[in-house]
Amino acid sequence: MSLDARQTDVQPLTSVEALEASFRSAERRDSAGLIGLEHEKLLFSAAGTGAVPYEGAQGVGALLNAFEGDGWAPYREAPGLPVIALTKGSTTISLEPGGQFELSGAPHATARAAHDENQAHLARLRVHAAAVGQRVVALGYRPFQSLTQMPWMPKSRYGAMQQTLGRAGSHALHMMLMTATGQVSLDWRDEADCAKKLTASARMTPVTVALFANSPIVEGAFSGFQSFRSRVWNDVDAARCGTPTFFVDGTFSYRRYVEWALAAPLLFLRRGGQYLTPKLTFGQLLAKGFEGQPALESDWVDHLSTLFPEVRIKRVLEIRSADANDGPMTGALAALLRGLLYEPRALDELTQATKRVTPQVHRALHLAAQRDGMRAVAEGVAVKELAKEIVAIAKAGLTRLDPSDAPLLAPLEAIVSRGASPAEAVLEAWRTRASDEAFLARFTL
Repeated sequence: MSLDARQTDVQPLTSVEALEASFRSAERRDSAGLIGLEHEKLLFSAAGTGAVPYEGAQGVGALLNAFEGDGWAPYREAPGLPVIALTKGSTTISLEPGGQFELSGAPHATARAAHDENQAHLARLRVHAAAVGQRVVALGYRPFQSLTQMPWMPKSRYGAMQQTLGRAGSHALHMMLMTATGQVSLDWRDEADCAKKLTASARMTPVTVALFANSPIVEGAFSGFQSFRSRVWNDVDAARCGTPTFFVDGTFSYRRYVEWALAAPLLFLRRGGQYLTPKLTFGQLLAKGFEGQPALESDWVDHLSTLFPEVRIKRVLEIRSADANDGPMTGALAALLRGLLYEPRALDELTQATKRVTPQVHRALHLAAQRDGMRAVAEGVAVKELAKEIVAIAKAGLTRLDPSDAPLLAPLEAIVSRGASPAEAVLEAWRTRASDEAFLARFTL
């Protein structure tokens, strides 16, 4: 989730063209492309299966404080308020609304460098979590608590979103409080390159869901979905989530993304250090302003961070379809996307392999992947066969681009060989558990 740094881009926005220009200014025409990794983890009390509140000697705040000894700088919304994040250079540790603990890594030239940074973070997290009586678990959805049992982190953004997004969809609060994911951020060179990468990434979303499906248990029972985390997004807010048709049908452009974003309601508007919740779309804000003041560049930055499609563009292209998994699987996600999207021949082959994923096929296959993982079949397309082809394309792409990254794909090669998502191992651990604590221990990092 966005750090919501203090507003500095306070220039007025006056046109749709200025919004398009924000994406053109993000182009990296002379770069081979960097890669960033985000990894969320679920925190539990080491003495049981309960969620961890912010407060107290064994709370999330205490865990953040422990990292300060490693040279991390605390971040507060204002002096005297609780620490809600930590920064070190271009790397951030932040909290999701239910206390999910997230590392947003620095941009790196290779997937292995991003993976090594994440592994080093996990090693320190294990030490600090143990010291404050917590365990860190790699699952895509919290397997025990209900919404009413969950704490909220003390961040103003989340209070505003609880009001606005919480009214928008039946599973919006589930997304905020209960889910955890792994994400990858990448660059693009120009509009055509952005369109090609985004379209291919969007078309392969059902495969990404299936490869990383890791969230079958909800409130102590099998949910019926291998990725309940992904299923949650179906009912968050149709105006800002999912996969718009123009992502998949080959008609993506900066202008179409801007027009889609303009139609989405604001989740909040920051003015005078306060989070306001006017009932406006961004298009209405751009046209009319708010209380006599025009829309600002910082409002657009905030708004882009509150759109949640499966593939998102801000200053980077974000791939958002994977459940949280362990460190090696998260590294494999980075390697997969580097091999597919940064090697020209591989990107061409991915585009060709996913051409049959029309908007109709995509909708059906996405729902099937949420339910059945790697065993999903819809509209005559079997996820396991498409996944096998895509992982092979990535492996060949990395072999040409940077062979040292290719070994990171080993966990995904094992998944396509078995034809079974990680969720199947979670279900087996659940069925054979000696206790709920023993089940959590199986997925403790």
